[in-house]
Amino acid sequence: MGRLFGYLKEKSRFWKIPLIVCSLLLVVGGVYAYSVYSDARSIVDEDMNQEVASIDHEVTKKKIERKEPLNILLMGVDERDDDQGRSDALMVLSVDPNQARSQLISIPRDTRTELVGDAPEAGRQDKINHAYAFGGTDMAINTVESLLDFELDYYVKMNMEGLSGMVDAVGGITVNNELDWYDTGHYEKGFHYAEGELEMNGPQTMGFVRMRYQDPDGDFGRNERQRKVIQAVINKGASIKSVHKIGDMMDVLGTNVTTNMNFSTMQDLIINYRSARENMTTYQMSGTGTEIDGIYYLQVSDQEIREVSKMIEDYSF
Repeated sequence: MGRLFGYLKEKSRFWKIPLIVCSLLLVVGGVYAYSVYSDARSIVDEDMNQEVASIDHEVTKKKIERKEPLNILLMGVDERDDDQGRSDALMVLSVDPNQARSQLISIPRDTRTELVGDAPEAGRQDKINHAYAFGGTDMAINTVESLLDFELDYYVKMNMEGLSGMVDAVGGITVNNELDWYDTGHYEKGFHYAEGELEMNGPQTMGFVRMRYQDPDGDFGRNERQRKVIQAVINKGASIKSVHKIGDMMDVLGTNVTTNMNFSTMQDLIINYRSARENMTTYQMSGTGTEIDGIYYLQVSDQEIREVSKMIEDYSF
């Protein structure tokens, strides 16, 4: 079935960011239920909510009412003012409240597949992350559904830079840093990541999760730092001390996150799907790197696609 999720390539370094979004939506949404409910509803429904033609909202609404398993596409995109950007992180999150389980399947951005949708590029074989670049959210949804032969219920899209803003919105985070090093990147160049308890702002956090080459454990070490940041952000955001910062957190989400979930849907997920977080498994699709006409692709075998499709199907019953 391919190797278990655990080793992530450089080009998919931000695979966890959309998971942060979903967690924060649940945490922040829950806190808002007891504080500034109407402001939260306004931001979610007016700023973040965006329906798509590729997903039938009425069908998904009925699934939630019946507490059926759901499939959610998580996308981390790198958007610029003059460029729609590409989906540098693509994941399918399946949640099953009836058996209190969930799974997160990562689709490598270089996966070669047929693009599906209404854009002129539909029908061509290309990298899966180009689907969003050519046809936006709808083409990304259609292409993922076609590749793995299943139907999505919701999507959550986040601009990568939103992580930095979220860290600043909660007032910074504190993590236990096990490796002493200096940032040589473009976020906080020269910043000293001292060993031990480390307090970081948004840009410093981005440097922390992006570093790889100075870590003797490579991707494994970077993945561990990402997990620490995720936990720190969620814990800080959920803290009662952060209640007065909820407005700032929602502003970041409203600016950087788009989803076809409305506030009512989020409430239903908080109430009826919370148990699905109790047991989460993760997996990354595997394939063989190859060059076609001088362009690098990840060629995923038919067997791997069938097995991943079966993993998602198993969550539907």
